[in-house]
Amino acid sequence: MNIAAICQPEVITIDAGASLRDAASLMREHHIGALVVTVDAAGQEQAVGVITDRDLAIEILARDLNPTDIKVGQLASRRLASVPGTAGIAEAVAVMQEAGVRRLLVTGSERQLAGFVSADDLLGALAGQLGVLANALRTGIAREGVERPSIPRAGPRPVFLPHGTPGMQQSIGPR
Repeated sequence: MNIAAICQPEVITIDAGASLRDAASLMREHHIGALVVTVDAAGQEQAVGVITDRDLAIEILARDLNPTDIKVGQLASRRLASVPGTAGIAEAVAVMQEAGVRRLLVTGSERQLAGFVSADDLLGALAGQLGVLANALRTGIAREGVERPSIPRAGPRPVFLPHGTPGMQQSIGPR
């Protein structure tokens, strides 16, 4: 499965000169935790960073800074991490680990921004794949039960633990 299949294709951007209130409003309106910060470079919007809800909480609230004094571009992380849409989950996880981020930009064939993928998106995709694998195993076991009937065995036989096994209750006669 490639990243293009699981990424969020709608990327919400915000200008580097916008206010932090505008950033928070966009995040709330779109129910997202990150925005791509852009600047206008020769008439073309160019990504220069990412700002997250965590940035707003940790950097502004925890430091007791005045949010009206700071612009989005001043707070945004300038370290952009990305993968092509053709990348696999393992490659995306490796890039996240190397960059120390929870979200990646996803690029198209001409390096244009094609989406955003988060650690949550990757976990969801992996969980789905594990569910399919679990179903395949259950189907295999059921098939074996039909194709290979069980061999009749003698009834259950007792198996005893050696004396002194931890957790084993020792009885000293009738209670």
